[in-house]
Amino acid sequence: MANQNDELRPEYKREDLGQGVRGKFYQEYQKGTNLVLLSPDVAEAFPTEEDVNEALRALMRIAQRSKSQVINT
Repeated sequence: MANQNDELRPEYKREDLGQGVRGKFYQEYQKGTNLVLLSPDVAEAFPTEEDVNEALRALMRIAQRSKSQVINT
């Protein structure tokens, strides 16, 4: 059974949150968190992580082919 004091407050003051630690999650962040915010029109066209990655990989292949063609001419 949930404690009635488990509710979120409508507002918190900084001192309610305790002392912060600078860089506490820095190493974990560096391991691979790479979040980006998509514009609404892009998110509509590519609604899933897989869709975004597939499109970007296709773009990378096109760019690599274009780069190779420029170098070989």
